[in-house]
Amino acid sequence: MASLSVIIVNYNVQFFLENCLHSVFQAMKGIDGEVIVVDNNSVDGSVKMLKERFPQVKLIANRDNLGFSKANNQAMKVAEGKYFLLLNPDTVVEEDTFEKCLAKFEADPKVGGIGVMMLDGKGNFLPESKRGLPTPSVAFYKIFGLSNLFPKSKRFSQYHLGHLSKDENHEVEILSGAFMMLRKEVIDKIGMLDENFFMYGEDIDLSYRITQAGFKNLYLADTSIIHYKGESTKKSSINYVYVFYRAMAIFAKKHFSQTNAKLFSFLINLAIYLRAGLAVITRTAKHFILPILDALILFAGIKGFVGYYENQVKYVEGGSYPPEVEAYGIPMMVGVYIFSLLMNGAYMIPTPFNNILRGVFSGSLITLIIYSLLDESYRFSRAIVLFGILWSLFIVPAYRYLMHLLKLRRLQKAKAQRIAIIGKSGEIKRINSFLIDTPLEPEIIVTISADNLDDGYDYTAKLYQLEDIIEIYNINEVIFCSKDISSKEIIKQMGNIDEQAVDFKIAPPESLYIIGSNSIESSGEYYIIGSNAILKPFNQRNKRLLDFLLSFFFLILSPILILFQREKGGYFGNLFKVIIGKLSLVGFSSLFGGNDQQLRIKKGILTPADLHERETLDEHIIEKLNFEYGRNYKILSDLEIIFKNLSQLGRKP
Repeated sequence: MASLSVIIVNYNVQFFLENCLHSVFQAMKGIDGEVIVVDNNSVDGSVKMLKERFPQVKLIANRDNLGFSKANNQAMKVAEGKYFLLLNPDTVVEEDTFEKCLAKFEADPKVGGIGVMMLDGKGNFLPESKRGLPTPSVAFYKIFGLSNLFPKSKRFSQYHLGHLSKDENHEVEILSGAFMMLRKEVIDKIGMLDENFFMYGEDIDLSYRITQAGFKNLYLADTSIIHYKGESTKKSSINYVYVFYRAMAIFAKKHFSQTNAKLFSFLINLAIYLRAGLAVITRTAKHFILPILDALILFAGIKGFVGYYENQVKYVEGGSYPPEVEAYGIPMMVGVYIFSLLMNGAYMIPTPFNNILRGVFSGSLITLIIYSLLDESYRFSRAIVLFGILWSLFIVPAYRYLMHLLKLRRLQKAKAQRIAIIGKSGEIKRINSFLIDTPLEPEIIVTISADNLDDGYDYTAKLYQLEDIIEIYNINEVIFCSKDISSKEIIKQMGNIDEQAVDFKIAPPESLYIIGSNSIESSGEYYIIGSNAILKPFNQRNKRLLDFLLSFFFLILSPILILFQREKGGYFGNLFKVIIGKLSLVGFSSLFGGNDQQLRIKKGILTPADLHERETLDEHIIEKLNFEYGRNYKILSDLEIIFKNLSQLGRKP
C-alpha cells in the first residue's frame, strides 16, 4: 500500500494546477505515493495539459461540476495510500512538507488530521491556517466584527485562534480544506466528506468529526505552503455570502443541539442579510457613486454659471436662454464628459490620475467638435461651452485629488514595472525574452543568481543580496524561476521580505506563463505569450462597448439580418448573451482546444479563423491566428471579422 495519496480537485485553473503539480512531485521524491486529480468538467484545457505534461497522474475527468466534496470522495474511494492529502490546485508546497506531516502521523497514532501554515501570494500569513469550531458564540463574534476588533483575544478570536502563535505547532479544532492531510483509518471510521456541502463547510464538518471520534487535528508551523486562493469566489459577492453562510447553517443543524442550532441558524440568516446588503451597497457605491457625483458636480457648476451669465451679462435687461439649454444642452455636455471619463478608465479602482486627465481632455475635445458641427440655430452659447470646458478641466481632477488626500477614494500612483528575475542563466534568458511579449513593458529588469554561483552569465547580484537589490533598484516585482530555486527557498524569501509594495510571481519550467497573486481577494494573475494588446484595459473597455452597441444595433435590424443567417435559431440568444456580457462577438478560435478563459477574454461567436477557409486551417495556423489577433488587437480587427461574417451570428459559439 502506498504511503500517501495526494488528491487535487480542479476546476478551470489550469495554470495554477500545473504550478501546483510541479511542487507536489518535488515533495513526493523519496515517498511511496500517488497523485490523483479530479477535474470537474473544466473548459480551460486542464485535462489536455494533464495528459500531455503529467501522464503519471491518475486522472478522473468528470462530465459535470460535482463540487468539492463529491469529487474528493471519488478520489478517496480509489486511493491506495495510508494517508490522504486533500490539496487545492492553487497551492505550492515545500519540498519537505509531506515528509514532515507524515513524520507527525507516524509519531502519534492519535493524530487524525494535519494542516500547515499557509501564506498568500505576497507572503502574508493566512489566518484560516488554524481555526476553532464555529459555535454560536464564535459565529456571533465573527459576524459582528468583534474578532477583528480583538484579534488576539482568547474569547473573541476563537474563529481564527488569534491567541495562538502562528509560528508554533498547536492542536486545533478545524483544518483548512486547502491542505488537509488525513489518516485513512480515521476516514474509514468516520466517513468521507459530507456531500451536502457543495463548496464550503465540508472541511469544518470533517475536522469536527475527527475530533468527535477521539483523534487530534494538528496545525503544523514547521512547514509552509503558498495558497493563491485562485478558486475562491470574491468575498464581496452575494453568491459567496449566501453559499458560505448556508454551509454554516447545514453544519449547525447537523451537529448542534436543537436550541443551539436554532440560535446558530438565526445568526447565520442575519449574517446573510447583513453581508448581502453590505455587498450590494459596497459594489453599488464602488461602481456608480463616482459617475453620479461627477455628473452632479459638472451639472451644478454649469447650471450655476448659466444662471449668473444669463442674469448678469447676457440678459441684463430681461429675457433668458431657451428652456432646451437646461433640459438638453447641459445634460448632453455632462453626458459627453461621463462617457469620455468611462472610456478612458477614470472609474477604475484604484484610478490612475492620468486616466482622469485624459478623460476630461478627451471630453473637452469631443464637446468642441460636436459644437462646431451643430447647425447655427442649435449653438446656444459659446460662453457656456467655454465655461463648461474650463469647469470640467479644473473641478474633476481637483475634487478627485481631494478625495485621495482625504482617503475617500485612492488614486493609483503611476508605477513602472521594475522586475527582478531569480534563476540560472537559461531560465533567466527565457523569462527575459518572454516578458517582451506581454503588456508589462518593464522599465528595468535585474537578474539574480539562484544558487549564488558564477556560471559565466552577467548577473546583477546573488540571492543573498535580494533585499538590498529591492531597495537599491526600487524593485516592485520578483519572479522566481521554479526550475532553479526550490519551493522552500521561494517561500522563505517571500517571508523575509516585508515590503508590501513588492509582488511575487513564479515561472514554472517549460511553461509559457508566469503566475502569481497580489491579493487574497484576487483570483491570481498570469502573463501569457501573445496576449499583449488585447489585455490592455483600454482595449478591453472598447471591445466591450463595441460588443454592446453592435449587438443592440443588430437586434434592431433583426427583421432584415435574420433572413441571411445560416443558423437562425441561435441569432437572438447569442446577441442577448453578448449584451449581458456572457459572450463576445469575436473571441479566440477554440476549434482545436483554444483556451479563451486562460487569456481572460470571453468566448466569441466569431473568431479570427473566420477570415479564412476553415478547410485550409490546421492547429498550427489557428494558434498563429489567435496569437496575431491578441498581440496586435485593434477595434478594426473585430469590425472586419464581424461584417465579413454577418451570416454567422446565429451559430453555436
